[in-house]
Amino acid sequence: MHRLPGGVPLLIRAAEPEDAAALLDYIEAVSAESEFLTFAPGEFTLGVAAEADVLRQYAAAENQLYLLGLVEDAIAAVAILSASTRARIRHSGELAMSVRRQYWGQGIGSLMLDTLIGWARATRIITKINLRVRADNQRAIRLYERKGFVLEGTLRKEMRVNQRYFDNHCLGLEL
Repeated sequence: MHRLPGGVPLLIRAAEPEDAAALLDYIEAVSAESEFLTFAPGEFTLGVAAEADVLRQYAAAENQLYLLGLVEDAIAAVAILSASTRARIRHSGELAMSVRRQYWGQGIGSLMLDTLIGWARATRIITKINLRVRADNQRAIRLYERKGFVLEGTLRKEMRVNQRYFDNHCLGLEL
């Protein structure tokens, strides 16, 4: 449990299959709030049962984590670390994160990252966290850099939004 500005409680915990419906609602809502995400409204087509299966797979994996940040029992943020079961690459995870617009600037992203990075270190499996971030998303880039991520490359024209192309930076954190 954490406290946001104004004393609002934030609970960070692993997602459970029972969160599937609320998570799908969150994904639809957050997709309409930011053009920095890789998905737009209506692009997630999983049903509740399929999403619950995804959450079960994350819970069963020793090198993957699906975190929720909850404010008053509503999902305010999500941080996901995806990794492979293959021996040669299971040490390296891919981070994806989003925060509802109404909570931007309140430190939730920082708390979610701290929790995820701490968990990754504790696994003794994950030794590298990678992520992609749109090159013009300066707030996110500053957050990632504060947490120790470094620029490892740039993918040109990786994203297209409203007929405009955007580069993605690839950042990495060695644990």
